[in-house]
Amino acid sequence: MTDETATYARELRWILDQIAEVIAAYPADRLNWRPATGSANGAGAIVTHVLSCTRVYVLGFGCGQGVTRDRRQEFLARDTSADELISATRLLAAEIESALVALEPRALDRRLLPSAELFGEVTRPREISAREAIVESIRHAAIHLGELRLTHDLAGRRME
Repeated sequence: MTDETATYARELRWILDQIAEVIAAYPADRLNWRPATGSANGAGAIVTHVLSCTRVYVLGFGCGQGVTRDRRQEFLARDTSADELISATRLLAAEIESALVALEPRALDRRLLPSAELFGEVTRPREISAREAIVESIRHAAIHLGELRLTHDLAGRRME
């Protein structure tokens, strides 16, 4: 693993560990609670989305592995337990570390035009490098970690 890929793995591990910690602190009956803003998501949807998107961007775009994604399904309320979300988060962190250990440094410069299905519905697909995809996944996951923390705090206030 190069210093660069080690940095990516370390940062993603930290974010995913933080997500697992927040989920571990959630009451089981609040995972799908949503703030009444009209567009906010519950914790389960936030985590499911982060895991799916991170898998696609790091393992798929960044490391060249075959991945699939159904973005709409990521946001639907689920009966997924906190333990299942935590387990999936830890498993993804381990998969990312293994993939980045095996990644050849020159592979980071590989360019690709992702499919619209994998890229996401918010923006039109554009050509990106493997490196850019990994960096984007770190930014994206960190934003959603903040959202998850805020949602957790709001869910706690609702319980008081």
